[in-house]
Amino acid sequence: MVLIGRRLSADEWAAVLADPTTVDTLLYGDLDDDEAEMPEPELDLDKSWHGIHYLLTGTAWQIGEGAGAAILGGDEIGQDGGYGPARLLDPGTVRAIATALDALDVETLRARFDPGAMAAADIYPAIWTNGDDEFDYLMSHFSELRRFYHATAVNGQAVLLAIT
Repeated sequence: MVLIGRRLSADEWAAVLADPTTVDTLLYGDLDDDEAEMPEPELDLDKSWHGIHYLLTGTAWQIGEGAGAAILGGDEIGQDGGYGPARLLDPGTVRAIATALDALDVETLRARFDPGAMAAADIYPAIWTNGDDEFDYLMSHFSELRRFYHATAVNGQAVLLAIT
């Protein structure tokens, strides 16, 4: 399971709200066209998504305000792709998340990194007791998450997220 995200222009956001079936095309391209390539996601957190969510919220599945909504927040939209429907975050929520992510530093997140607690909470993937390399893995993807939300907020865009 990996988490991908896509920034949505105002027109794309309006299209998704008007017709949720456009979600799949925006995230995965034209699945009916055998020759069409899947578009590259603008955010790809690989398998780090659940670990980052834990660092942001201290929980496995609860969604918080601000940075706590960066991974699992938003409103479900479209069909269930196997790991739940995609989630849509409006531009105001994106700005709040970006501001909260920008306020976090590595030391704060390191203090929240508890491999034993993460293993006990079944945080995906089950690699947390392997050593400190996992924290570095999370931080490389956290930096990507922060850049993604910052750029999206600066441009006044919405976000579409999906676990695939």
